[in-house]
Amino acid sequence: MEKLRIDKWLWAARFYKTRSLAGEEIDKGRVRINDVEAKPAKEVKVGDVVAMRSGATIRTVTVLGISGQRGGAPAAALMFAETLESIAARERAAELRRLNPEPSAALEHGRPTKRDRRDLDKAKQGKGGWGDRWSASYEP
Repeated sequence: MEKLRIDKWLWAARFYKTRSLAGEEIDKGRVRINDVEAKPAKEVKVGDVVAMRSGATIRTVTVLGISGQRGGAPAAALMFAETLESIAARERAAELRRLNPEPSAALEHGRPTKRDRRDLDKAKQGKGGWGDRWSASYEP
């Protein structure tokens, strides 16, 4: 087998769980072969350079083998070689994710508890509290 559809190769090389997922990503323009946007039926051959965008990172691999059947992970790893630039970019992205966690993950509290709600109500009701003014404008 010299050539194979790119969607089938991506599935066999275990980049995507199903061929239909691979086809959807190709249709969205997230897969390029030799710097040309691919279609699902585009054929890939040994030596081609395939670039896939996954999130914010672009993964670039060189095709080393062609197989129409999906095998285990060790067999799939023999079908491609990732470029050094791609490996470095993935490692940089992983480091950035580690150093800059998602802001919403730092939230410790959700809704106020009953005690918190009572404290807020006391602050509103007290003398000089929030409840003394009927508007947001300043009144001397």
